[in-house]
Amino acid sequence: MPLTPTARCCSLAAAAALLITGPAVAERHPEAGAIAEVVSPLVSPHDSRDYRVLTLENGLTALLVSDPDADKAAASMNVSVGSAQDPEDLAGLAHFLEHMLFLGTEPFPEADAYQGYISRRGGSHNAFTAPQDTNYFFDIDPDALEGALDRFSQFFISPLFNADRLESERNIVHSEYMARIRDDGRRENDVLNALLNPENPTNGFSVGSRETLADRPEGEPSLRERVIDFYQRYYDANVMHLTLVAPQPLDELETLVAERFTGIADRGLEAPRITAPLALEEAQPQRVALQSVRDSRHLRLLFPIPDPIAEYRHKPADLVAHLLGHEGEGSLLAVLREAGWADGLSAGVSRGDGHHALFSVNISLTPDGAKARDAIEATLFAAIEQLRAGGLEAWRYDEKAKLAEQQFRFQQHGAPRQEAMRLSMNLSRFPVEDVQYAAYRMDGFAPERSAVYLDALTPDNLIRLYSAPDVEGDITSPWFHTPWVEDRAEDRAEDKRQEVSGEANALAGLALPDPNPFIAEDLALRDVQDERPRRLVEAPAFDLWHMADATFNTPKVEWRFSLQHPEAASSARDAALARLLAGWLDDSLNEAFYPARLAGQHFEAYAHARGITLSFSGWRDRQERMIERVLHQLQVGDISEASVERVRYRLQREWRNAPQAALHRQAGRTLAEALVRPQWPSAALLEASRELNADDLRDYRDALTTELRLEAMAVGNLTDDEAEALGRQVAETLAPTLEASAIPDLTPLRADADLPSLTPHTSREESVVLRYLQGPDRSLASQARLAVLGQLIDTPFYQRLRTEEQLGYVVNAGYSPMLDAPGLALLVQSPETESAAIDARIDAFLDDFETTLAALDDDTLAPYRQAVHDSLIQRDTSLAGRAGRLWQAMSFGDTEFDRRERLAEQALAVDADDLRELWPNLRETAVARVAYDPGNEPDDVLALTQHLEPLPEVEE
Repeated sequence: MPLTPTARCCSLAAAAALLITGPAVAERHPEAGAIAEVVSPLVSPHDSRDYRVLTLENGLTALLVSDPDADKAAASMNVSVGSAQDPEDLAGLAHFLEHMLFLGTEPFPEADAYQGYISRRGGSHNAFTAPQDTNYFFDIDPDALEGALDRFSQFFISPLFNADRLESERNIVHSEYMARIRDDGRRENDVLNALLNPENPTNGFSVGSRETLADRPEGEPSLRERVIDFYQRYYDANVMHLTLVAPQPLDELETLVAERFTGIADRGLEAPRITAPLALEEAQPQRVALQSVRDSRHLRLLFPIPDPIAEYRHKPADLVAHLLGHEGEGSLLAVLREAGWADGLSAGVSRGDGHHALFSVNISLTPDGAKARDAIEATLFAAIEQLRAGGLEAWRYDEKAKLAEQQFRFQQHGAPRQEAMRLSMNLSRFPVEDVQYAAYRMDGFAPERSAVYLDALTPDNLIRLYSAPDVEGDITSPWFHTPWVEDRAEDRAEDKRQEVSGEANALAGLALPDPNPFIAEDLALRDVQDERPRRLVEAPAFDLWHMADATFNTPKVEWRFSLQHPEAASSARDAALARLLAGWLDDSLNEAFYPARLAGQHFEAYAHARGITLSFSGWRDRQERMIERVLHQLQVGDISEASVERVRYRLQREWRNAPQAALHRQAGRTLAEALVRPQWPSAALLEASRELNADDLRDYRDALTTELRLEAMAVGNLTDDEAEALGRQVAETLAPTLEASAIPDLTPLRADADLPSLTPHTSREESVVLRYLQGPDRSLASQARLAVLGQLIDTPFYQRLRTEEQLGYVVNAGYSPMLDAPGLALLVQSPETESAAIDARIDAFLDDFETTLAALDDDTLAPYRQAVHDSLIQRDTSLAGRAGRLWQAMSFGDTEFDRRERLAEQALAVDADDLRELWPNLRETAVARVAYDPGNEPDDVLALTQHLEPLPEVEE
């Protein structure tokens, strides 16, 4: 697949200019003296939101998006300064500054003034530091936007850089570093940085640590003075780009911005430019092998190129990435899969700094592929030669442009916070008129420009990184301690296609893709709309639900088909077979369906406790043929040993790597294994899968398809008649026979006093405590009370245990239901503090929180319960998101599709007495604990929890 650059919010997609709804217009705005210019960007014809781009007199650029339907307001400030500007003697300073801005300003000096305000009003906030950007963002209830901007704007006007917070925040940054020190992506980039040009500032250590942010020697400026100097040297209105997305009218948003952000200093700065090459020409080619933590094998083939971002209007590098990353028949990946050497591939541009970048081809290898990496490299260069010989053709570019035109024309906007982040970054990179359009724009085929990038893909310009867990290196990377070594030919003698003294041979069978047969032609919008799903078919073994939906102005449909069987996950073996069947179905159709994915048609099969679900997402036109093809493959497709082995290896790799996952995620998974049935640990699935073969999978498929129950839902732009016709066609093909009563439910269990502390199966070198306070039953009243309590406890828990006590980077508390069983999760992951000490801190916090509850009144509680109410009824921001929500509601038995509204109303009825009544039993009676310290042996969670009873349901 083509690789989307991770360092940019805009992908190298495209669109045709005929879709532009109007020209950009610049005008004077005399009513606001602080505003120098107003511009309107180019937008999709179906985008009904109002836009305005302002340039304030201090140089700040602000994009305002008025969306009357938005139920959240959001802001994002992108500062075109990042870790590339770190001083040589203070690695991580930009990131440290990002942290410090949250800890008080002159008008709002309290360390939690911003965070607390956001949390009380149903919002969220965060920030990130990249090599050339630092982005700050939040979302909040629209009525609270003014107060949030009061606090947010002061980050960039009057931060305090509290001296008493320097040490604690340095510890937090160090904890963040330690939490990611075993992340394979960062370990690999640490090695890559050593191979690139040390004079390019994007190739340095960016997170920061106690070592790099240590107190300065006597006689030198202090760390606080260095932070202030960095802020004054680089933070300036001219390098800031602000985006607001909110339901307020543009004039109101304009006033909010003009009154609050004109105080940002205008120092006449420009965004820093990087001129040093990313890689040194004389250093190539380079081939190295490095040790991974996870049990996975990857080959990255990188080529230094000019950064193509300046050519976004034509996207010449994108065409090359599209053809090399193709996954259809005859593609590089298809040939490698056929040889048994790879199970995934992506291509694209990464590490762009405005002048230079890397063209990347990333390949996920099988064990046999790891032994054939020279032959894989030779096959890549054969594919490149094939492109040079005839791949850069106008019709291929035009086909991509047509697909991009469709995407732009029916663009669906995400949640306001994601929109604000994306647009603020785009605003910093592209002309204001293209802030929405840049990602889709394709102004015409430029073969000579594509050839420039293709010509850079040569053996002499190659940086190759091979990663695997069994690599032994005699060099260690400086920050993430990755062992690595030169990958020499004599060390690769096991390559099956190569003698030590000879050259590897490329695989045969490469072919360029044919014209895409899946491009939709009928994009007419049906004028149909339902309030909620309706059951069109109610048969003993088949239910079909449908909701006609035109609110997103797109002729797309989301289909879900749940194929259910009573024994689907009754044992670890059956659960593993369900995952194997779903994986095989996806894998066996990969080459055939890759053109469909490019054309906007998506299919995924996934396993669950009741069976497998077939999920289809895309244009209404030509969707039926995909559904027919999937059903045919499911019922009679050839299950070969090679395909089963490929999928089984991928699943086993995932299960083997489970102990390497982030520790807080492992704690959450252990809790779910304890309190939900059926649920199978990764270790059990891995063990059960070891002896499975193609015959076993054929038998499982036959059992599932011979006797099943079918539940289906269609949400999108199609009529009742269209939905019923296709739904009945699927039911006729699958011939379901089982009634709903034959299918077991997922069941949440009650934590009791006999439940011991549980230890996850992990190899991490940190400590964690997850304290889970479970509600008394599954009623809406209990869910509402726990949800409000979670909203109330969130900020003080974070402020005390993370900011003040510095226990670790991952600290959070909040409402965390298991299915429909309510609960409150308190989590701390620490690189240094052991679990017993963490427990003591949590207990001390809970003791003090009990005092807070005792003094709580309903007026103080009101904004918290309103925040819960608003989050529960938050609008859907995409058709896929709406379909997913409704599908989940149906799976929980909510066939009136009103449970969230009823729960939201219950939240508004929660009062302080309810929480005080709930608290004693919540804290003492039903508590689950997951904890780990390095060296602890994992528990048999299923054995320790087999005595647990279901959490009761309550009639309402």
